[in-house]
Amino acid sequence: MRRARGSGERKLETALADLAAALNATAAAWMVIGGIAVIARGVRRMTTDIDATVRGDQIDVVSLLKALAKKRIVPRIRDAERFASESLVVLLEHQPTGVELDVSLAWTDFEYEALVASSVATFGVARAPMAQAEDLVVFKAIAGRPKDIEDATTLLVLYPALDRTRLRRRVSQLAALAEDPAPISVLEAVIAAAGTVPRLQTTKRPRRRTSNKRGLSETKPRKRR
Repeated sequence: MRRARGSGERKLETALADLAAALNATAAAWMVIGGIAVIARGVRRMTTDIDATVRGDQIDVVSLLKALAKKRIVPRIRDAERFASESLVVLLEHQPTGVELDVSLAWTDFEYEALVASSVATFGVARAPMAQAEDLVVFKAIAGRPKDIEDATTLLVLYPALDRTRLRRRVSQLAALAEDPAPISVLEAVIAAAGTVPRLQTTKRPRRRTSNKRGLSETKPRKRR
């Protein structure tokens, strides 16, 4: 039976749909990178806000704010333009629902590649480009908060084939840019934690052993009754 959506989820869907409509109308590449993207990639968790990123060399802050305002997505702080120029994050609110949105400006090679690799996914009735699981692990390692670490660990458990070498290289590069080695330790802790979670194993039908003419033991499947 399909679980009924709560009012919080419906608000998020509405805000995400308006964000997608506003940003899709621009020429800038963008994607969702926060909790909604993590949910879209299979992690069961709750979220109350929206985090997205838009390619910084394809749109300026003034144009971004104008595009978002058409869908009643407006700054939630004073002098949001100045704050964005200093922090590369635009702090916003979707007026019809009250949902908060953080839209960051992407400038690194990693972010550019992640934007290219993103794919459209659904969150309820809303559709938007979402970061891939591998890139989400990198974003989460950089953020480094307890919930981010939990998300990254769960993603590695759900996607055991993720390239650890690439993850380490990307996090190391971003840590060097930020002059902060902490994300490297965070990633190693995430990789270690994910490795301790037992994987599901397929149950096989029991087999009985018989003897062939040479007296050697061989295995044959049981017949169904």
